[in-house]
Amino acid sequence: MKKALITGANKSIGLETARQLLRLGYYVYLGSRDLPNGQRAADQLRAEGLDQVEPLQLDVTDHASIAAARQALGQRTDVLDVLINNAGISGGMSQPPLGTDVQVIREVFETNVFGVVAVTQAFIDLLRAAPEPRIVNVTSGLGSLTLHHDPSWKYYAVKGAAYVPSKAALNAYTIMLAYELRDTPFKVNAVDPGYTATDFNHHSGPGSVEAAAARVVKAALLGPDGPTSQFFSDDNAPETGISPW
Repeated sequence: MKKALITGANKSIGLETARQLLRLGYYVYLGSRDLPNGQRAADQLRAEGLDQVEPLQLDVTDHASIAAARQALGQRTDVLDVLINNAGISGGMSQPPLGTDVQVIREVFETNVFGVVAVTQAFIDLLRAAPEPRIVNVTSGLGSLTLHHDPSWKYYAVKGAAYVPSKAALNAYTIMLAYELRDTPFKVNAVDPGYTATDFNHHSGPGSVEAAAARVVKAALLGPDGPTSQFFSDDNAPETGISPW
């Protein structure tokens, strides 16, 4: 049975991603900053008949928490097939570049960028033990620097100082990580789940969590001939699904 770890998995897209992987026969560890919330999410999934799941206390901004989670997971398994770096925060809206508190920007980067780096580094040894490891970094279509220079782009005016740069930085890290792992069985990709109705945006997005999670799962299931170092976004590129960086 393949095993997957999802950060920020106790609700929304993370929880739905777990549900879809469980239905595909994966064993899923639900990373959750708050363990009782993770336990409730696991209980919810078990009530649906999806019992190959357990919560894992994991605060991606806390190195001690990451180290403890790595140790705990290492006591349960020697192999991790899939890591989905899903945990993220927006920092609130709006975020004018000249008016956003630097501390807000730091906090967003701590979760959306440095948290991904820290978690990936902490669990890479378990991933290396898998025959076809997959790393999926959940990004945003707003992280495309190329499109931010295109006045015809529908999100052209969305120029937040914290969230957008954090996702652009996450995209850059994805490219660097994929390059380092280029001669291995790893597939490392960034996935934009689309503008989805979640607590994240006060349910203003038109997309469903089911559709968003399906995009994340698709990247987690890539076969040995699948792409790596890609920015998948159906929202930015409906025809190809590949967004410009």
